[in-house]
Amino acid sequence: MLHTPVAPRSRLPNVGTTIFTVIGQLAAQHRAINLSQGAPNFPCSEALLRYAHEAMQAGHNQYAPMTGLPALREAIAAKAQALYGCRYDADEEVTVMASASEALFCAVNALVHAGDEVIVFEPAFDSYVPMIELQGATPVIIRLAAPDFAIPWDEVAARINPRTRMIVLNTPHNPTGTTLSAADAARLQALTTGTDIVVLSDEVYEHVVFDGEAHQSMSRFPALAARSVVVASFGKTYHVTGWRVGYCLAPQALMDEIRKVHQFAMFAADTPMQYALARIMAEPEHYLGLSAFYQRKRDLLTRSLADSPLRLLPSRGSFFLLAGFGHFSEESDSDFVQRLITRHGVATIPVSAFYSDGTDHRVIRLSFAKDDDTLLAGAERLCRLGDA
Repeated sequence: MLHTPVAPRSRLPNVGTTIFTVIGQLAAQHRAINLSQGAPNFPCSEALLRYAHEAMQAGHNQYAPMTGLPALREAIAAKAQALYGCRYDADEEVTVMASASEALFCAVNALVHAGDEVIVFEPAFDSYVPMIELQGATPVIIRLAAPDFAIPWDEVAARINPRTRMIVLNTPHNPTGTTLSAADAARLQALTTGTDIVVLSDEVYEHVVFDGEAHQSMSRFPALAARSVVVASFGKTYHVTGWRVGYCLAPQALMDEIRKVHQFAMFAADTPMQYALARIMAEPEHYLGLSAFYQRKRDLLTRSLADSPLRLLPSRGSFFLLAGFGHFSEESDSDFVQRLITRHGVATIPVSAFYSDGTDHRVIRLSFAKDDDTLLAGAERLCRLGDA
């Protein structure tokens, strides 16, 4: 091991190893059934693999255009118009990114400045707050309370001030499985009208909304689309999280700034994957059938846990189902999750990990983005909790 004479000054002094890495290592050590990670363990479309291979064989292995392949950008714009009625200019307002995470980072980096404030709703995906802090901006945390995790719009109104530069949304929501309603969008529109606030809307689970409900994208509401950066993920939609390709949609004035960051952060997403994705987007059944596909998995896991002592919370979208255990255990959620791994062989995620202050509702997150055998095996072990 090398020893350096350099004493680095950390830009993120309070950030350590993520909970996903910790749980992953512990689960591997105990060979636990993985209901923790929001990544599918089943194969993607054979057609998509074939399209990527054909692109490689055809020599499409060098840099793509910085903004993304024209055919892919045009397909994205056409989808947004068909689903949400919003007409984005494929050349100026659609950018293909090297993952949704890069799109989020570039949007925050480009549009948030030192001294700004950014409203974040917790529990939240763990990258939001560090991205804001790296800009020298202040995350303004508004906590969502169990069991419904609804946005307290009166509190949002009270926290908005002249320094508020951005509001970060996530719908469908990770980790809670909640979704925004049209009424939520109306409140957001009313609160942001007449301001310079940008809405950063993380919509990576846009095609995973259950029980016949429609995804309430910011693209669906003209006044919100005009101030929003909408981020989406091909990895989540096509079961290829390892490909790291996503995109963002935004009005040209916002996108111009985002592209300035993107060109130096990554320049371009993987070329053969873009060719493959452009081809498969011509087959909309792949994403239009996703809600039914995952609803069946949600329902399978829910039914299979009926005899467990866990109290399941509603999941209206995403890959996730929350379960409460506070009625039968005084353990913290972190301790409970570790016991599930070491004694019962099932890996889940403590929801306190999604709060910057470790707020603990004694709730855990389970992922149903797994094959049926994995879901059934995990549920069987969780149903034996009452025997321990």
